[in-house]
Amino acid sequence: MSLQISGHTGLLGFFADPAAHSKSPFMYNTAFQKLGMDYVYLAFQIDQTSLADAIRSMRTLQMRGANVSMPNKTAVIQYLDDISTEARLCNAVNTIVNENGRLIGYNTDGTGAMLALSHAGVSIQGKHLIILGAGGAGTAIITQAALDGASKISVFVRKQSFWKSEDFLEKIRKKTGCRIALLNLENPDLLKAELVHADILINATSIGMEPNPDSCAVSGPKDLGDHLFVMDIIYSPEETTLLRYAKTAGLSCCNGLGMLLYQGAAAFRLYTGEELPVEDVRRAWGISTL
Repeated sequence: MSLQISGHTGLLGFFADPAAHSKSPFMYNTAFQKLGMDYVYLAFQIDQTSLADAIRSMRTLQMRGANVSMPNKTAVIQYLDDISTEARLCNAVNTIVNENGRLIGYNTDGTGAMLALSHAGVSIQGKHLIILGAGGAGTAIITQAALDGASKISVFVRKQSFWKSEDFLEKIRKKTGCRIALLNLENPDLLKAELVHADILINATSIGMEPNPDSCAVSGPKDLGDHLFVMDIIYSPEETTLLRYAKTAGLSCCNGLGMLLYQGAAAFRLYTGEELPVEDVRRAWGISTL
């Protein structure tokens, strides 16, 4: 892939820690080249100690926008001029658009996850979901799942996050009427018992990423229910230990590439007003299905 950089080329970026693993630059730059758009997209290693400077640089360099990932999705809000309704509801931002120096935060993660499930042939309507984690991505997925008609959501977080998560979940309960339970991620027996009755399991934590790719919240394939669909929002590695357990158990599953693609398509629309060429990106990734 060859991009032509000019004196008019617009800049977009990815702010995360880690950032080097990201497929976002390839996705967006493929789209820009396909559509003949004069933009370039780069990844930047940004944690919360450098986040304020990174956001200031968006104004200074007149960047068109940036995607935000761990650990910055909630921390970034304080530096923005405004945020969208869904970002405010889940208290997390994954997309920033620079509107003539005014930085607006959005969250496309929840929509991306629901579209990825839909394209995998999975409906959440009336289903019982287990969601591991209530961080930036987790809150967005919980919010969208509740809005889209899940009957029950069991949210597993570490005990230290209980007070913060409970305030958020109560807000979602009141907004949607969805039954939402908050449970201890550090209690494997509790998770195992809940998995027996669930329809969909989504890992929205960093468990399974580098530098601990062998880690998993589930102890083994036998803990997974017979009819469970498993989604891990991690895409590097493409097959986490959780997904390997799911395949061993004969379950349908998907990694985070679909969520990345569809949340990226929503962000691309915000940046450019155009539709992301989804099929071209998928083929460029060299994968037939997501």
